[in-house]
Amino acid sequence: MINVHRLNFSYPRSNFDLKIDRLKVNSGCATAVVGPSGSGKTTFLHLIAGILAPNSGTIRIDDSLLTALSDADRRRFRLQNIGMIFQDFELIEYLNVIDNVLLPCRIGKVIELTPETRKRAEGLLTHVGLQQHLKKSVTRLSQGERQRVSICRALLASPAILLADEPTGNLDPVSSDQILKLLLASVHEHNTTLVMVTHDHSLLHRFDETVDFAQFLIPATTTNRPTPGESA
Repeated sequence: MINVHRLNFSYPRSNFDLKIDRLKVNSGCATAVVGPSGSGKTTFLHLIAGILAPNSGTIRIDDSLLTALSDADRRRFRLQNIGMIFQDFELIEYLNVIDNVLLPCRIGKVIELTPETRKRAEGLLTHVGLQQHLKKSVTRLSQGERQRVSICRALLASPAILLADEPTGNLDPVSSDQILKLLLASVHEHNTTLVMVTHDHSLLHRFDETVDFAQFLIPATTTNRPTPGESA
């Protein structure tokens, strides 16, 4: 379970200010995050992942108080527990497709590189239609293909938490449906906690919960602010 309490985050030299009084994301559930551009959705994912640290407040993931950890310990926690699908993919351009997917085996030794691991990587790539591109440089892929590689990499170690920032944003409707099915299958088969940012409201009925970040645009003087996640 992810518990956020009295969180406050702002970027230096910016008017951006994210305040979350209370937010709870249930374990083993698929939670969609929606809201206007600039409302803090991507920032929220980076805070959960420990890439960013709040100015104040706490983030607790199960028994771990993430906000009490050092930078190094947050990175270690992220590598061991969290799979991330970034908007900009974060692929290593000098590696081919299969080696990008196997990157968690080389960074932090999240998962051991075994014949079974390689078989899982190949199976994930086959599932997203990239079985013919295993040895191809990622620089030769389309945006949608690069997105699918990043999704396979995030799923490789069957992480406890999967954070996805618009994972279907560069995909056609058929591929988008295919990817969402793959992400939701991880929730159901591995009890993964999925937190996915999306602008596609037509997908929301497929999630267990929805958190609308439009709530955080309400002026701070407003009383009785609704608590996100409780009425999803």
